[in-house]
Amino acid sequence: MPTEIAARDRLIVALDLPGVAEAEAMIERLGDSVTFYKIGMELTYAGGLGLAERLAASGKHVFMDLKLHDIPNTVERATRQIAKLGARFLTVHGFSQSMKAALAGAAGSSLELLAVTVMTSYDDADLAAAGYAMTVKELVAHRAVQARDIGIHGLILSPEETALVRPLVGPGMQLVTPGIRPAGSDVGDQKRIMTPALAIAGGADRLVVGRPVTGAADPAAAAESIVADIDSAVALVGKTNRA
Repeated sequence: MPTEIAARDRLIVALDLPGVAEAEAMIERLGDSVTFYKIGMELTYAGGLGLAERLAASGKHVFMDLKLHDIPNTVERATRQIAKLGARFLTVHGFSQSMKAALAGAAGSSLELLAVTVMTSYDDADLAAAGYAMTVKELVAHRAVQARDIGIHGLILSPEETALVRPLVGPGMQLVTPGIRPAGSDVGDQKRIMTPALAIAGGADRLVVGRPVTGAADPAAAAESIVADIDSAVALVGKTNRA
């Protein structure tokens, strides 16, 4: 786990909100407590591309969570358009054709690609129902190795799989984990979850947190609490590694 990433930059707040006005109001409330935002499909379709561009121009980091997966030409061209926004991260499904096409589209830009392994709302039963002959951990490992070999910059995976994947991909790939819930938070629709401190201790580089921040009575205080948990966990991991 890279220790040079500032604790605050390890927290990515998901703007899973219905419109730009609501997202901008939340960004205003969060202020300097958050440096990194995720814009997903709902907000993108509600005008979020312009918001992404404005956030990037203001110095914030932007993660476009679009999970691209289409014919290679479409994925390549779409990735090229996202790169023009100044976004830091873009997700693409962990299928080899889509990953290769996205890399071609991102060429020459600073856009980093994150391959989605298995979404955190899925478990083994869901994969079996979809026709996969692998468990979640087996499929995550398979896609992680493919992404590594293709040259993808990082992975989206459950915090439950970081310890499994890190030895497979080495220290160079960023492991970004959704499914983060502070102790006592509502689980919602997630099935493979973990607290911020445990996720960092388990090897995650960055954490995606939505409702526990944006749904809090004081979103900035909630974000600061998570950053403090991250900072403590990073320090503990550093001490353990030096022992």
